Amino acid sequence: MNQKLLFARAYEGVAAQQIPDEARPLFHLTPYAGWMNDPNGFSFYQGRYHLFYQYNPYDTKWDDMHWGHAVSADLLQWDYLPAAMAPDEPYDDKGCFSGSAQELADGRQLLLYTGVRAEGGERDKEIQTQCVAVGDGLDYAKLPQNPVISWEDLPEGLDKHNFRDPKIWKTAEGYRCVVGSCDESGLGKILLFRSADGFAWTFESILAENDGRLGLMWECPDFFSLDGKDVLLVSPQDMLPEGFEYHNGNGTVAMIGTFDEQTRRFLPEADQAVDYGIDFYAPTTLLSPDGRRIMIGWMQNWDTTQLSGSKDRKWFGQMTLPRELFLRDGRLCQRPIRELEAFRSRPVIYENVLVDSVVHLPGIQGRTLDMELTVRPEPGEPLYHKFSVRFMENEQFHTKLSYRTHESVLRIDRKFSGSRRAYIHQRRCQIAPRNGEIKLRLILDRFSAEVFINDGEKVMTATIFTDLAAQGISFFADGKVRMDVTKYDLFSEETHETL
Repeated sequence: MNQKLLFARAYEGVAAQQIPDEARPLFHLTPYAGWMNDPNGFSFYQGRYHLFYQYNPYDTKWDDMHWGHAVSADLLQWDYLPAAMAPDEPYDDKGCFSGSAQELADGRQLLLYTGVRAEGGERDKEIQTQCVAVGDGLDYAKLPQNPVISWEDLPEGLDKHNFRDPKIWKTAEGYRCVVGSCDESGLGKILLFRSADGFAWTFESILAENDGRLGLMWECPDFFSLDGKDVLLVSPQDMLPEGFEYHNGNGTVAMIGTFDEQTRRFLPEADQAVDYGIDFYAPTTLLSPDGRRIMIGWMQNWDTTQLSGSKDRKWFGQMTLPRELFLRDGRLCQRPIRELEAFRSRPVIYENVLVDSVVHLPGIQGRTLDMELTVRPEPGEPLYHKFSVRFMENEQFHTKLSYRTHESVLRIDRKFSGSRRAYIHQRRCQIAPRNGEIKLRLILDRFSAEVFINDGEKVMTATIFTDLAAQGISFFADGKVRMDVTKYDLFSEETHETL
């Protein structure tokens, strides 16, 4: 084993010993120690779910990208494995960037990733190529024929400095993968490749391309079929806002349409944001053994990576709760994985509660919980103007969800969560009542909130680093509303005893 990987494995173990369990999220994956960004190699292999991730074991800042590695039986309780790859070859000595995983016909697991090297030793002239490693679920070896897809294989006019994040899947003939790229003007393109064995690859087509409406470079592509349609996920850089659908900066987009097998082109029919909150990027999916399409993303915003959380924390970065994907009325929808329900306990239920000012309900509090709300106008009363729920609340701090009826806009706002810096604190999305009601499912972990709106029609995600002593939850209405509330504790002693 290469000395650089040996050193990373030794170092991460020492660093992780300094992190007490209560300093981490309870059921969202963080790095073993150091820095985490994009999820990689999300797969089911040898009876367990594997998740790799972009990883710097030496610091809580982006640098020197390795692949971290964790495994789980249920996608919620993760066991750390030693780092799987380090940047230790000439073709990847500036980083092992994002990629994916696939089981080969001989039972080995193939990792397909982006290797980064510097042209002429200059970091600002990095060359990106696609490389492979194979392993047994624990140890992986890079192959001597790397890189297996080089920038010389690309059509003319594409940028060799932006060619990354391969996503592989099986076909009847072998394998295909999509890779993110852009042209020399910076507009994103998704490239399609094919292979008989996973090692020798041939360019097929430009699967999809950006006309400039959806940002610039397209990163982290994923391409799959879902409920009779084809779906392309991309993470565009430098987006411009488009009403309430897209926001400034890096974002995530789902395009829904049809793949034309003859032209090898994807024909999009609709597009939408994947997550409308503050902290979500670079999602990737797998097909579970029982046929579900499950997605996980990096729960972070690139524009706040130097400002979130405590300087004393020994880890940085979280993954989202895994989510089941489905189509409804032409939209990509999401629900929390059903495995979460096995970890719910101590239900507290209120029905038809009148809210016309500030309301606190006994038993409705906590930082690790799953809470379902249904809100509707009070019969016979003028339509209410605003409804809000505050959580992670004490006398000084809170984060808030608020819905304004005249705009049909839901807002998540963390400006009172304890941050001393004026970075991104709020996002909005437009939602319409269904049968006169809005439905919210709020899942809290120690340092995050994920809001599933109207049975998964939209989702808003945010990281929150309020002191853990802030456990309160309250409700408010400007006008009169009726509210049903069901709250469960998550991962309590009761659920562990019964599993």
